[in-house]
Amino acid sequence: MSRELELNANKVVAYLGKAASEFTKADIVRYITENEIRMVNFMYPAGDGRLKTLNFVINNAAYLDAILTCGERVDGSSLFPFIEAGSSDLYVVPRFATAFLDPFAEIPTLSMLCSFFNKDGEPLASAPRYTLLKALNAFEEVTGMQFEAMGELEYYVIAPDEGLFPATDQKGYHESAPYAKFNEFRQECMAYIAQAGGQIKYGHSEVGNFTIDGKIYEQNEIEFLPVAAANAADQLVIAKWIIRNLAYRYGFDITFAPKITAGKAGSGLHIHMRITKDGKNMMLENGVLSTTARRAIAGMMELAPSITAFGNLNPTSYFRLVPHQEAPTNVCWGDRNRSVLVRVPLGWAAKSDMSQIANPLEPLSNYDTTQKQTVEMRSPDGSADVYELIAGLAVACRYGFELDNALEIAERTYVNVNIHKKENADKLKDLAQLPDSCAASADCLESQRSIFEARGVFSPAMIDGIIKLLRSYDDRTLREDIGNDREQMLALVRKYFHCG
Repeated sequence: MSRELELNANKVVAYLGKAASEFTKADIVRYITENEIRMVNFMYPAGDGRLKTLNFVINNAAYLDAILTCGERVDGSSLFPFIEAGSSDLYVVPRFATAFLDPFAEIPTLSMLCSFFNKDGEPLASAPRYTLLKALNAFEEVTGMQFEAMGELEYYVIAPDEGLFPATDQKGYHESAPYAKFNEFRQECMAYIAQAGGQIKYGHSEVGNFTIDGKIYEQNEIEFLPVAAANAADQLVIAKWIIRNLAYRYGFDITFAPKITAGKAGSGLHIHMRITKDGKNMMLENGVLSTTARRAIAGMMELAPSITAFGNLNPTSYFRLVPHQEAPTNVCWGDRNRSVLVRVPLGWAAKSDMSQIANPLEPLSNYDTTQKQTVEMRSPDGSADVYELIAGLAVACRYGFELDNALEIAERTYVNVNIHKKENADKLKDLAQLPDSCAASADCLESQRSIFEARGVFSPAMIDGIIKLLRSYDDRTLREDIGNDREQMLALVRKYFHCG
């Protein structure tokens, strides 16, 4: 067994001695048999973005083979708003590569994510994950390259305030205990996410830190590593499920809501993207941002107004997208600039060997740091359906390769200043604004829907459903109506507290 597999946090991978992508039905049966697993869970995200669960007790070997081979029948009309009750039966079939040991089950349980199929045994055209797969296939067909992604999952932990070692308001970034109260909780979440196959980069406390009505609100973040985009989405939905379940055990409350109250940091779901070819990162060229990356950014600039329709799915989303809160408000991009919509993070492009400088006894590392370069979309938040969101981003990046004037668009929308400072008002005036409500996002998606439906990626039924949902909030003037009214803001947050 390779050392990489021995160190793998996923117990199924470590036991079987093979990568999860290589799992077969025989492997799953062997693991269940040899580890006395008594239950199997099928899990799948529905229209609300949350994982649903179907439990199976293992009666005998024949029944185990049947459920692993054939899957099971479910009521699609109860899972997705676009499915009519009269033709609602769907199949869910497990994907063996997603198998993990349920960390919360008292009875030994193996869980797997599932794919949806229609009555004819074909992938469900409007299923969010299948939409993402179609987007990735279209991206590769057009560009000859692969689309990778990873998320920064921000959330608030809420618990009674004991009054000890109070943190500094809005100064929680990378804070240590005892001023940060939930570092150990976050580390336990990270361990469980890794056991479920999540490829984690790191975790830390975030800026948000305040008290309301005797309760601590502490913001945390778990950031992932870039992987194939469909796997990135799988990891995010499992991570949210794990964080919520562990919080329930400890008696904490958790929210991924984009906004908690006026004047305090909201929670985003920043998505980093990387384009590769034959395993090589194509985002850099001779140490600077490549033409490939600039074309992808141009596509995101063009479709940014409608991407909020996938990434910002309830009215509180638009209370986060305001100036001076490290959240974007305008369609622009830049280097290492947190006031922009698409940021090019610091990318280890320096020529010095920092490790040797910090550790004089070390030889030159000659480490290939080009693999680290990504670009980051900063508008989405935890209300998003991550499959639809990443599919939308893949479409946008592909669109940049279909535009004749992509490089001109990239040049025109680039900024290297904080656009919210008074001295940069003229630059801000020239930039398009992001939508300010669900209703405005729906309008933008309606006007650009043909681009997302091209090549059969997003089905018309899915686009119709998203537009209908966004318009149902009737929030076109809500941000202006509420303003900084704390009580109205808290009431709105409570209404959409458990989003995504």
